[in-house]
Amino acid sequence: LDQTAFIPPVPLASPSITIEFCDRCRWLHRATWVSTELFLTFPPPALKAISIVPLNSEETGGRFRVWLNLGGSLPHLMWDRKTEGGFPELKILKQRIRDSILPGKSLGHSDNK
Repeated sequence: LDQTAFIPPVPLASPSITIEFCDRCRWLHRATWVSTELFLTFPPPALKAISIVPLNSEETGGRFRVWLNLGGSLPHLMWDRKTEGGFPELKILKQRIRDSILPGKSLGHSDNK
């Protein structure tokens, strides 16, 4: 899959996260769990908003994407289930987001290899 062909969601306040998921796959619980973990790790003002977007069409079947909006540009794709080969390992997802919004912040046990 060519990630440059992906159309990002409409941006929110920045920095913010948008989680797109396939509703037909019943991934609401996974999306809310990921959003909760991200807000616990990056409470406001580090992240100003997390949006959970259920998708229900043939073309979005199996989708689970996490986008980071930093404002002033298109959102950055932090995770795509299809190109990454599975759901986000929270440790890796948190590190990617941290490196973009708070470089140098310790993630405690999530930084341990």
